[in-house]
Amino acid sequence: MSTTKGPDTIRRDWISKSLAGALLGFSLALGCSGLFARLASGMVMALKVQLTMWMVMPIWLAVLSGCFLFRSGKRAWLWLGVANLVVFGAFAATRLF
Repeated sequence: MSTTKGPDTIRRDWISKSLAGALLGFSLALGCSGLFARLASGMVMALKVQLTMWMVMPIWLAVLSGCFLFRSGKRAWLWLGVANLVVFGAFAATRLF
C-alpha cells in the first residue's frame, strides 16, 4: 500500500489562501479602481465613473481565483500584500503630481 499523497488530497492552507484572495484581493481591486480613476482624467465623467465602479468585481474575482495557484498561504499573503503596497504607493504617488 502506498503512502504517497495523491492528487485528490486537499491542502491544509486553502483557508489562508482563500482569506488572502478575499481580503487582499478586495483591497487590491479597490486600489486598481482608484488608480484608474486618477489616471483617466481625460475621459468623459459618466464613462469614467461607470468603468471605475464596475472594474472592482472582475479584478477581485480574478485575484480570488488566482490565489490558489500560490504554493502556500504564506506566499499568497506575501505577494498579494506586496501588490497592494505597489498599487497604493502608485495611487499616493499620483496625488503628488
